[in-house]
Amino acid sequence: MTQERAHVAVLFHRVIEYLAPRDGGRYIDATLGAGGHAQGLLERSAPTGRLLGLDADPHALAVAAQTLARYGERVLLVHANFENLKAIAAARGFALADGIVLDLGLSSMQLGDAARGFSFQTDGALDMRFDPRDKTTAADLVNTLPEKELADLIFEYGEERASRHLARAIVHARPLATARQLADVIERARGRRGRVHPATRTFQALRIAVNRELHVLDHVLPQVVETLKPGGRIAIIAFHSLEDRRVKNYFRESEQLRVLTKHPRRPTDEEIAANPRSRSAKLRVAERVL
Repeated sequence: MTQERAHVAVLFHRVIEYLAPRDGGRYIDATLGAGGHAQGLLERSAPTGRLLGLDADPHALAVAAQTLARYGERVLLVHANFENLKAIAAARGFALADGIVLDLGLSSMQLGDAARGFSFQTDGALDMRFDPRDKTTAADLVNTLPEKELADLIFEYGEERASRHLARAIVHARPLATARQLADVIERARGRRGRVHPATRTFQALRIAVNRELHVLDHVLPQVVETLKPGGRIAIIAFHSLEDRRVKNYFRESEQLRVLTKHPRRPTDEEIAANPRSRSAKLRVAERVL
């Protein structure tokens, strides 16, 4: 089984249950990945439901195109970051969607591709860009930021208490070219304790910074509401507190939304066993009422 075929969509059944796809509906998967959630939406909205799929990663988009090819003209795929969701949807006839899904996690494909540098378990270049058209890489940040700025980045986006100590070690070891080199510097500086690799939070911080993930999420949340029709639903899967807190607060504070998940939905033990990366996933769902 190839890595792409082995991909399991996180909280798949919960997402489909909450969005309740129907024949003739219009749906948007703004983080298409390998197309798992999209496939479920298309199956349940047959025979005439349509789907708009977005992804900043061209490799993921190519994989999804193969997976979804059998749905023909019911599918429209766009290589784009969801930062401009409202304009993209309007231009392609999805201005009033029945349902939207955002899976904010890193895919198994991206983690497993050594050339992308997302994982500290590989020796790939320190890249971490979702979209290769973007200019800034993780190597740029690691090798050029002043020590204080690097420490602040690791603390803010990685919630790493040892951020200053790690930034100092990284600066002293520069230049660093690969994910493994960076991980080794952090492990020497921090030591290995427990099952979680000491580089985990730093890698998260760099990935968030490279792809402007929190900025993009803040920018898209109002667009999601404006792109939904009244009665339409939005399902968002977050994987760390920085994302989940933003989603929770926006849902609660919006006068246009009715929150359907008082508490976030979490994967079952069976789902975690089938897809270990889903362990930290939290699903929140809301419905547009105004």
